[in-house]
Order: sequence, then structure tokens, then C-alpha cells
Amino acid sequence: MLPLTPETVLAAYRRGIFPMARSRTGPVDWYSPDPRGILPLDAFHVPASLAKVVRSSRFEVTADRDFAGVIDGCAGRDQTWISFGVRETYLELHRRGRAHSVEAWKGGELAGGLYGVHIAGAFMGESMFHRATDASKVCLVSLVAHLRARGFALLDIQQVTPITERFGGTYVSRGEYLRLLRDAMERRVEWGTWG
Repeated sequence: MLPLTPETVLAAYRRGIFPMARSRTGPVDWYSPDPRGILPLDAFHVPASLAKVVRSSRFEVTADRDFAGVIDGCAGRDQTWISFGVRETYLELHRRGRAHSVEAWKGGELAGGLYGVHIAGAFMGESMFHRATDASKVCLVSLVAHLRARGFALLDIQQVTPITERFGGTYVSRGEYLRLLRDAMERRVEWGTWG
């Protein structure tokens, strides 16, 4: 079993593998599913009703303002794969500038967010949560706009959910995913300035 460290997590992502704990206190397993969920950046679709919410400025959207708050929001459910060890590892990746969060704020309170890991031209989306309707979706729209503007090639979402399917999320075979990942790893892309 691989040790859960920032180094092994980054090395695993480069090979198409990601970690998930069995529970908040359980052991970590490593996965490379076939098929694999992705959100194609060139075919990302924003539903009309959500586009209105984005234009309304109902939420203030930021990046990397409260990474710990976002990962805790994502873990704040009865069943979670974000163990204490996973949390600490991703907090360290954030301190090293490799993991990023996108936050939605409403009335000065954290209303939702998402986080993931940036390696070369790939962003490995890990989890999202919301406390206010549409908050996490607005974060996703903002993330994709940022990834497109910076020249990212891949947004890995691991598995397609009903929410991500509405945006164009789809499954590809492991072989196709690894091809897309190799292409993304060849890009020299920086996270850059948000907004």
C-alpha cells in the first residue's frame, strides 16, 4: 500500500491514480477506474438558469481564500472519503501551491466551494459542496473559465454525477484518459492570478 504523502499523491495523479479513504478514520485505497469521468473543457455547457445566477453576482467567487474551509465543507457529511490523513495531505499540497480551492461567498459566509490539484495542464477535481443553492455550481463555472483562460487541457472529475452530467461531464476509457493525461502533462501551465 502506498503511503499517503504529497509526493505519492502527485506521482499517482501523473499515472492516472487517485486516493480515497474508506471513511473519516479508515485506510486509504488507490483507484484508476475504467471508465473515468472528465469534464471536457471545450464542450463545457452552462445551463441557462445557472448562467443567470452567474450574471446576477449573487455570490462573490474567490480562489484559495479558505482552502481548509472548503475541504472541511466537502468532508462534512455522514459518509466521507476525506479522512483526517487525506485532509492533512491536501492542506500540505495547498501550502506548496499544488492544490487549489474555489469559494462562493454570500453575506460574508462560505456558501460553497470545490477543490482539486493542479499538475501541468491538468486539474484533478476532488470534491465540491454547497450550503446555498447553486453555490458549488457557480464555483465550477468560474473554475472552468479560469482553466480555459490559462490553457489547461484536462479537468478530471473521476466519476460523472447528475450535477456534472448537466455541464457535459462524460466517461472515457482508461486508455483514452491516459492519452489525455499524457497530453496535459506536456503542457507548461501555471495556475496564475485568479479573476
